[in-house]
Amino acid sequence: MFDRQGGLTSPVRPFPAEYLQFVELFNAGKYWESHEVLEGPWRKNRSPFYKGMIIYASGFVHAQRGNPRGVYKQLRKAERYLHPYRPYYMGVDVDRILAHAGSCIQLVGGPDPPQGDALRRIIPFQRLELDASLVRGDEPEFFDETAGG
Repeated sequence: MFDRQGGLTSPVRPFPAEYLQFVELFNAGKYWESHEVLEGPWRKNRSPFYKGMIIYASGFVHAQRGNPRGVYKQLRKAERYLHPYRPYYMGVDVDRILAHAGSCIQLVGGPDPPQGDALRRIIPFQRLELDASLVRGDEPEFFDETAGG
């Protein structure tokens, strides 16, 4: 399904390079770096999907820092941005991302949420998986770098 450059084989176009780098960094637990990589493409095309993924990654920056309030606020915001892309978009299972965000929100949404190391121990840091069967084919991010979603 993928070629040697990490792109999808026909008939779908290859994933944008920065998007692939975002996923790679995210999966390596480098949430701040992944967020930064996708900022450039987002500034060019204003894709709400990219914005949602950036915010999703930033929620885990807060998790790494042990900040439950930051996790809660960012993941709630990510839910709002990503919900319109259900059930899948650009090769990712958006429903799975939203379920994961919801689970994390539950963990930190109470009156006395865990902080610091306790928070880092309970937050499930999930990997993003790209799957060619989860590409709709109408994603503007594939076709025009300046087109928003």
